[in-house]
Amino acid sequence: MIPETPKLTVDAVTILNGKIVLVKRKNPPYQGKFALPGGFVEIGETTENAVKRELKEETGLSAEIVKLLGVYSDPERDPRGHTVSVCYLLIGNGEPVADTDAKDIEVFDITKIPELAFDHNKIINQATEDIYGVLSKM
Repeated sequence: MIPETPKLTVDAVTILNGKIVLVKRKNPPYQGKFALPGGFVEIGETTENAVKRELKEETGLSAEIVKLLGVYSDPERDPRGHTVSVCYLLIGNGEPVADTDAKDIEVFDITKIPELAFDHNKIINQATEDIYGVLSKM
């Protein structure tokens, strides 16, 4: 019997040209709301590869990981069920193009982040110091 455990996901706080990349969700939950690019980790995949793959699939951007921001595991963070997200800070490269689960893509100034899906405002708020650290070197 396979044990029941939370699903593993990744989220990408991505800096592109000094701003934060957000995707407008095409599908439920939170359809039409902005969120961090991210998704489910596939069997046999590292979380580092998963976050780069999800970012590429949803935005067309390639990226370099700057650092691990944290692990978010509140059982209520996703209405579909218990997920645990490994969240990374990345620097994106390229021109963003909405794809797969993304209805649209926008980049936002760190001071003008809208209300986001899931716990993504909490993730960005806790990453603010790291984000400003990267921006100060650009």
